[in-house]
Formats: sequence, structure tokens, C-alpha cells
Amino acid sequence: MHTSFTIGKDSGAGFPSNTYDHIRLLDFYAMGNIKVLAKKITLDNAMLDYLDNTQNNATNPNENYAREYLELFTILKGPQIGQGNYTNYTEYDIQQAAKIFSGFKTKVDRSIIDNDTNIPSGYANAGKHDSSNKTFSNAFGNQIITGRNTASGMIDELDDFVEMIFAQPETAKAYCRKLYRYFVKSTWNDAVETDIITPLAQLLIDNDYEILPVVQKLLTSEHFYDKDDSNETDNIIGSIIKSPLQLLSEICSVFSVSYEDPTSNALRFYNNFFLKFVHNTYFKGTSMEFYNPDSVAGYPAYYQEPSFDQIWFSSNTLISRYKLIESLIVGKNTIIPNANIYASLDTVLFVENKIVPTDAQDPNKLVEAISKLLYPESIDTDRINYFKKFLIEDSNDYYWTGAWLQYINTHSSGDKTTVKTRLDALIIAMVNAAEFQLM
Repeated sequence: MHTSFTIGKDSGAGFPSNTYDHIRLLDFYAMGNIKVLAKKITLDNAMLDYLDNTQNNATNPNENYAREYLELFTILKGPQIGQGNYTNYTEYDIQQAAKIFSGFKTKVDRSIIDNDTNIPSGYANAGKHDSSNKTFSNAFGNQIITGRNTASGMIDELDDFVEMIFAQPETAKAYCRKLYRYFVKSTWNDAVETDIITPLAQLLIDNDYEILPVVQKLLTSEHFYDKDDSNETDNIIGSIIKSPLQLLSEICSVFSVSYEDPTSNALRFYNNFFLKFVHNTYFKGTSMEFYNPDSVAGYPAYYQEPSFDQIWFSSNTLISRYKLIESLIVGKNTIIPNANIYASLDTVLFVENKIVPTDAQDPNKLVEAISKLLYPESIDTDRINYFKKFLIEDSNDYYWTGAWLQYINTHSSGDKTTVKTRLDALIIAMVNAAEFQLM
């Protein structure tokens, strides 16, 4: 939802409370109705500030929000077929939309609460609203939205406008393309557009823009699992580079990363782990500033042709991506060295808890078992042998077997330095391998 209705928390969204409420609004509708969210977002205090709509008045129009609403948030541009004509809408439609949006203002004290979401919102100031009728271009069938001169009338105008936008089939297709790019693949051919995107868009329309049925359909389809054809040149699995956020969340989840109890020392946990390490170091180093993309278009990996998700990998981002797993294992920020992050990844405990004992003592089976937890597809013998070297170095398999059994047999009093050193190296290698970096 953040990639569809973008704000920048540090670049114009106003008070931190605005961003907090904005995230709550996205979360409220994350598995709900996109069309309703597209109405609510207009009165979101963060959005009102970020795209200057709080400055949009009848006597002094500001088209910034109206332009982005059409170009980035809803129907999107089609091919430009004339001056100021983008197929799906025109420059004239932007001007009319700005009139619809005029008079919506921020409420800084958060005293206005939306009845549906229980989240603070902005308000409608009828005295600043353009109450004239708004006539749209042929792209919208020359529809006329009747102007109103009361606060409740402004909401009715907004409803009429959003219903007009979402009545266009291209709006549904725009959202389904975003879903496909986010979950499946950044680029696709005409067959996918016809056989996947178009039916999903119709499903979205049939469900009046409830998003959950569409996501369920996509993520349970044969196409998502690359089972709908035998073409080896159009692989779905492993076709997208994981975003920095997904990389972090998957590592924390699969390895059960332990954190300092935030209820006992919440400020230290927040400052050291989230703020200084994750937010200020890791995300910035990977070009994914948290809720703060460079522009209203969002993170380039989701829209910038032709590279798309490949943008996550560059000479500027590699160090932070590859140092993430190392930092969690040593419990210190190794991107900007030596700061304690108060979180830890215990590779030995991971193997004890996630791998069956007979597999844990066999280096071949251990690597294979870990790969099944980390990777979307099986790895071959050559890859198993490559990763196994991190366990046995230049020795035979029994080196690891002996080291692991010695640790297990002296569990309560034994030294786990040897097995931890070897497992740390193995996990770093397997996480930083292409198989884990891709989805």
C-alpha cells in the first residue's frame, strides 16, 4: 500500500504523528478495500501536507495532489496520444480534480477522528472549496460532478470523483500490475497481460475493489508457482531481488533472531536496534529509507524501467546487504562497526531447534536441510559441496560430524566455539548467496 499511496515521512509529511496515523490507515485497509482507501487518503494529514493539498483553495488552486492522484496513485498514465492527453486522463482532468480536492485541510491537533477507522484525519473547509460543477474529459465520458458548498457536500463530491476513477477498467489493471510486480515479476509479456493481469483486474472489479480475493487468487495460482507452463525461459521463482525490508524480515523470522525485551528497556531497544542500526544504517545503506523514498513515485525498484528490482543491487548497496547477517550474528553493527545492536542470531541454537539431529551431524544433510528452509528451490550436489566447505574446510565429512557430536555430548558444559565458528561462516555464505537474495 505504501508503494501505491506514497509519502515521505522526512520530506514534507508534517509532524511524526501524521506518519504514524498514515501507516495505521494503510494497515487498516491492507487487506480491505482499495477504493475506500483512495477516498480516505485524501483526508490523511500526512498526505495533505506531503503533496500540498492543504494549500489547495478555490481562489489559489494547487494541482500537485490531483496530478499524483491520477498519475501515481490510481489510474496511472497510458500512452501519450496528444498534448496533455495521456489516454487514461488529460491535463484538463487534473485541473478539474484539483477543484474536487480544494478545501481539504490538515487538522494538526488530531481532534477529528474518522468514524470508520478511528484514526485522526483532516477536514473539509467549505469556505475554501471550489463549489462549481466539474466537467471531465472524454477519457471519463465527459462526466459532470455537481459542485457542492458544504462540508458534507465536499465529501459527496470526493465520493463521486473516486467512483468515476474506479469505474475505469484501467484503474483495476493498474493495481493488478502493481501486485504482480510486487509479488511475482517485474516484467511480463503480452500473454501474462492477457491471461493473468486482465482476469485479476476483472476479479478486483467484481469484488468492488476488495483486494484480498485478488491477492489470494494470485498467490495460490499455478502461475505464481511457475506450474502453468514448461517454458524454462520465463521462470517466476527466483525472478525478483528481495527488497531490503523483505531480506531483513525473512532473516529475523527464519532464524528466530532474539531481541532485548522491549518492555523492560524499550528506549534502549528502540535506539540501538531499530533507530541506529535498522533505520539509520541498514535501510539507508540499502537505498530503502524507511517510509521515506526519494520522490512521490516511491522506491525506483517498483517503477523504474528497465531495471526495476535490480536497482536493489549496486555498488552503493552491497555492503549493507551483505553485512546484515554478519551484524545479527555478532550482535554488533558491522556496517558502521562496533555499536551494540542488542539483537542476536545464534546459529548453533538455530540448528538445534530447526534441524533434525541426524541431519545436523551430517554436513551434506545439514546444508541440504538449511537450504530447504532458506531457498525457494532445491540446490544441486555441486552447491551442497560448495557450502559444505564452510563446515569442513579442507577436512573430510567426519570432521564436522565429530565436532558436532562432541558439542552435543558435552552440551551443558562443553565449548561450542568450534561449531559456532563453522556454522557462522556457513550461514553467512548461504544467506548472501544468490539463492536467498532472490524470491
